Amino acid sequence: MPNTKSMPPKSRKAAEKSGIGKGNSQLENFFTDSLKDMYWAEKHLTKALPKMQKAATTEELKSAIEEHLAQTEEHVTRLESVFELMGKKAQAKKCDAMEGLLKEGDSIVEETQDGSMTRDVGIILAAQKVEHYEIATYGSLVQLAKTMGMDEVADILEQTLEEEKQTDQGLTEIAENNINWEAEQEGEEEDK
Repeated sequence: MPNTKSMPPKSRKAAEKSGIGKGNSQLENFFTDSLKDMYWAEKHLTKALPKMQKAATTEELKSAIEEHLAQTEEHVTRLESVFELMGKKAQAKKCDAMEGLLKEGDSIVEETQDGSMTRDVGIILAAQKVEHYEIATYGSLVQLAKTMGMDEVADILEQTLEEEKQTDQGLTEIAENNINWEAEQEGEEEDK
């Protein structure tokens, strides 16, 4: 719950009257809706990641996806903790952005050759689009939580934000460690 006690008395009275600290401000409602979006997104990602893992070619990518699946399950649990801290029931609200990103990932798998490095490149591309969406959203949620004085909520969301950044960096490293180059070689072999 936001700390209105640190506000000047006049601001505190206005804030309390407007519902700040009670979960009724427009910003708090927006924040809660955004959390519901991310809750839906993370839960659906736990279903999409095993498909991506199965479609991946290299063991390195399969392992990274498996690790991210475990993290994503933890992200779901953290979001449930955030809802609890806010005195709200954890609810999911369909996230159109994540739905679109996951559909795009499915299309990439369907349009690339099974067992190819090009498929792994596509999976990494799709996964990084998801990571970038999550990084942008969690970054904003952390700042909003701080703005509303929800420091404990901000700390929890910050943990997830840092893990999303690490996952993104790990995917870049996997791509740069040979997968991109090997995919380029597949194109040259087909041209011969």
